[in-house]
Amino acid sequence: MDLNFNKNEDHNKLLLSDLRQKFAKIKLGGGEKRIQKLHAEGKMTARERIDYLLDANAESIEIGAFVGDGMYKEHGGCPSGGVVVKIGHIKGKQCIVVANDATVKAGAWFPITAKKNLRAQEIAMENKIPIIYLVDSAGVYLPMQDEIFPDKEHFGRIFRNNAIMSSMGITQISAIMGSCVAGGAYLPIMSDEAIIVDKTASIFLAGSYLVKAAIGENIDNETLGGATTHCEISGVTDYKAKDDKDALDKIKNIVDKIGDYDKAGFSRIKAQKPTLNEKEIYGILPKARTEQYDMMEIILRLVDNSEFEAYKEGYGQTIITGYARIDGWAVGIVANQRKVIKTKKGEMQFGGVIYSDSADKATRFIANCNQKKIPLVFLQDVTGFMVGSKSEQGGIIKDGAKMVNAVSNSVVPKFTVVVGNSYGAGNYAMCGKAYDPRLIIAWPSAELAVMGGTQAAKVLAQIEASSLKAKGEEVNEAKEAELFAKIKARYDEQTSPYYAASRLWTDAVIDPLETRNWISIGIEAANHAPIEKAFNLGVIQV
Repeated sequence: MDLNFNKNEDHNKLLLSDLRQKFAKIKLGGGEKRIQKLHAEGKMTARERIDYLLDANAESIEIGAFVGDGMYKEHGGCPSGGVVVKIGHIKGKQCIVVANDATVKAGAWFPITAKKNLRAQEIAMENKIPIIYLVDSAGVYLPMQDEIFPDKEHFGRIFRNNAIMSSMGITQISAIMGSCVAGGAYLPIMSDEAIIVDKTASIFLAGSYLVKAAIGENIDNETLGGATTHCEISGVTDYKAKDDKDALDKIKNIVDKIGDYDKAGFSRIKAQKPTLNEKEIYGILPKARTEQYDMMEIILRLVDNSEFEAYKEGYGQTIITGYARIDGWAVGIVANQRKVIKTKKGEMQFGGVIYSDSADKATRFIANCNQKKIPLVFLQDVTGFMVGSKSEQGGIIKDGAKMVNAVSNSVVPKFTVVVGNSYGAGNYAMCGKAYDPRLIIAWPSAELAVMGGTQAAKVLAQIEASSLKAKGEEVNEAKEAELFAKIKARYDEQTSPYYAASRLWTDAVIDPLETRNWISIGIEAANHAPIEKAFNLGVIQV
């Protein structure tokens, strides 16, 4: 291996080490002291509950681990959005599990908590997989109630989704394992079945203090809304559990009896590992986001047996399209080629840029995958569409619109991996979050923004300098450099994969070597939902 490979490898392994350190901190939720307090109350943590519930030897993935990262500092932070979400197997059946983390503000709901819960429900609805709620929450975080209560994508949408999923026949099971108050009480009771843990759990619309204030009644919380009340008097809950493990065992027993599902019928054969060394991805992926590399070398280390059937290989070469298998599943891959291409006409095309011919090729390939019922995998490292008079006269807007149209109307499941750059309209054309990928994940090397940090900082610094000059202030070279450095630092922070993950623009930041597992679990989930709509591009300009 050459020196450049070694430098890249060192850089990417440092990024991976940073990822692991961040995740180790996130896993502690509200911290060791709060975990100890929970254990002293005879309760398990959210992560312990999920680990006990999921099958031990089956693969699982965590959605939104970095949600809330760096947010709400004035409120003490909200690690993982105060809720843990995983897709895994219970008694061999794939499910999504949502568990409130009571070590984070007693499991209170921040605005980002609602967004993450809605994302979990969206995954359940798209893929028609059972969803399990492990409830232990103090309800809405009142200091921020105006940002979580009344809007369409706020707290109330959760209960609307409960009702919609019930009508769709999607299994919903809830275990009340701690506090469950006010509007939040509707979530478990709008589920198909509800379990409540004796003595440590309670559910009511108003707690004892509020009842006293509202109607003058003196009553304790256990009598008001404990397990005995709701299992033997009100009939609100269906099962009484003696402790957390007993409640989780009851969930396992219920899930174990669920019948089989209708399958979408995506092709799968016995999985094979890539023949090329997957770990070499660390050395291939360049340290600088501006450097060129061959995306095909990445693809061959992600796909089964390192086999890839290229589609229109010699045409529109700044996008790679072709068929492969990942963990046995047939996939169609659409990837940005990051090396400079010399066309048959002798022209040079920049890597990572979408040209008219590459957009045209991708559109056709996406249509083919929809025709053949093959899930799509997008590997993003894109700076955008080609600009300039030649491209405009060649119809780049029209060809780009056709590609966006194909991505938008695709009916096969889509999965997006942000490998490197994800800039501007390139993010859209390559199936960014706005285009409904079933899962969207980022590598630690990813950057998501309207444009690159240096270009954006130059533009913004020029605007700010002009504004200062208009006010009569002197702006010399030193001042311009100071403005540029300040703006670039802020912009670079916002392009970080963790900034995107904290806001759920992506579902996770992962080790590149976990990519195959994420896509495999994603397609397995998608296979629960037969395709009911025909692929139709609608009106496009030819």
